[in-house]
Amino acid sequence: MSFASNGHKPPVAGFRTRLFAALMLIIAGLTALGLFFGQRNIAANVERDLQQNFQAELTALHKLQELRDSALAERCRSLGEKPRIHAALEDNALDLLYASAQDELRDLMQQEEPLGEQATTSLHARFYRFLDSAGTVLPPPNPKDVGELAPDAEAELNLKKLPESSQIGYLAEHVDRAHEIFDEVIAVPIFSTETGEVISALVVGFKSFEPASKGTGAGMKSGIWVNGRLHLPSASQTAQDALANQIANAVSKSDRSRNNFTVTIDGAPHFLFFKRLNPDSIFPPAYEICVYPLADSIAQLHRLRWKIGSAGVLLLLGGFVVSQFAVARLSKPVEQLVVESEHDRADRKRAEEALASATEELERSTRYSADASHQLKSPVTVLRAGIETLLNREDFKHEELSMMLHQTHRLTGVIDDLLLLARMDAGHLQIKSEPVNLSQLIEEWLDDLSALPDAPDVKIEKQIPAELYVAGERQYTSLIVQNLLENARKYNRSGGKLRVEADEEGKQVALRIGNTGRPIAQAAQQNIFERFHRDKNTSAVSGHGLGLNLARELMRLHGGDLRLVGSADDWTEFEAQFRIARRTVSHQPQVA
Repeated sequence: MSFASNGHKPPVAGFRTRLFAALMLIIAGLTALGLFFGQRNIAANVERDLQQNFQAELTALHKLQELRDSALAERCRSLGEKPRIHAALEDNALDLLYASAQDELRDLMQQEEPLGEQATTSLHARFYRFLDSAGTVLPPPNPKDVGELAPDAEAELNLKKLPESSQIGYLAEHVDRAHEIFDEVIAVPIFSTETGEVISALVVGFKSFEPASKGTGAGMKSGIWVNGRLHLPSASQTAQDALANQIANAVSKSDRSRNNFTVTIDGAPHFLFFKRLNPDSIFPPAYEICVYPLADSIAQLHRLRWKIGSAGVLLLLGGFVVSQFAVARLSKPVEQLVVESEHDRADRKRAEEALASATEELERSTRYSADASHQLKSPVTVLRAGIETLLNREDFKHEELSMMLHQTHRLTGVIDDLLLLARMDAGHLQIKSEPVNLSQLIEEWLDDLSALPDAPDVKIEKQIPAELYVAGERQYTSLIVQNLLENARKYNRSGGKLRVEADEEGKQVALRIGNTGRPIAQAAQQNIFERFHRDKNTSAVSGHGLGLNLARELMRLHGGDLRLVGSADDWTEFEAQFRIARRTVSHQPQVA
């Protein structure tokens, strides 16, 4: 048996495809899982290394700042205890204060022997001022000797009250329109030798601490943020203005647990850290700003990710080759098994089809025999009994002959219906499709039914066009109409109503026939179209239970269908759907 001849894909090829897809899916899943954990591990390692490097540089910076601040605080404290300064303040000789302090503070203003560039710029004071008892700056007679300050900068040294301990603050000075410098200010209280109260304060300004740069774009850079202004020499002025706004937003937030975020400085990503420099100070709050470049770390992360991605692609290619080899080896025994199974399956299918056909024919014959014997038994029994009676009697009545004649007609009708059903079951009944005037057939059968002697007294209503053509064979279309009308007449009640409606619905013609009378039980409605099925409540009505089944089978042979619309509340209605033969001119419906 050839797989290509019947248009189906060979089972072995399908098995190979599924096996290959399964292997590749497993390899792809493992590769994706490995890439995911590898990428996450690399990102974690890079972030950990970045944090370690940043913390190491930050720790070193803070240690250097602590040493410098301790040295400056101790130096300023010792200067505030000079005797000549105390004498001028306690004797209220303020005009002699700066002159007396000039010799005492001369070494503070002069450059010392440098221990290095950082020591020269950090420990040399740029200015000093004294504050009176109200915290106001005492103006010096000669600003050049104590360090010149702009009037607005000098005004920022005024305090609301004198400090009782050393205080640290930061002061911004404009060098020109485009540049400004930040000074670190240390305010040391001066106590009275007699009362021990604070009588003045010495305010000394130093150049703000700036660690030596390790080169452009490398290492951590530090700066100061105070009064909404940022001093970060390593960044451009535009970048400093943008960073100042971001720092202000971060500082103003109530949640201070996070003191870092990522920023962009001059087009490069940086990690920014900020910390309060003068907590609990009477000076405006100042923050240390440290920025650490991330470009090298990001570039390293990208390089590692590319390496892992390349390794993953190579792994997938290797998995593809291995999967092809494994599929080729594993599919060989399966191929032979599939070929043999396919031949066995074809033989079994042919045997099952033959068995099913024989079983269907046997069941059809058995059902037909049972139906025929059941329906023929009653009229044959009546005929036999009547004939035996006539043989034993010389005188007999006309009514007895009429009864036997009626049974003969009934027997003939059952035989005709059974033969027609047998032909349909065997598939031997062929329908000739031609235009049939459904309106004419309905009129003829209504006339015939009204002329029957046992016809009940019912009112007939009809609403059908004058000429309504359906596609089918006239003989069997007439039989369908006859069965439906006879069914509506037999199960009607005296004084009831029989209604016939027919109209076009798209490409179909709907024939609806309804009648009054006892409704069909709900449980019986499901089996109403089965052969020889009759409702127990209507056993007194003559019939053999083939009419509805025969009508529906004929409707389906005509390309239509028959259904029970409903049966309740003294009304039962059936609907038959015919195929329309041609369009007709609609007329006003006739109502009788």
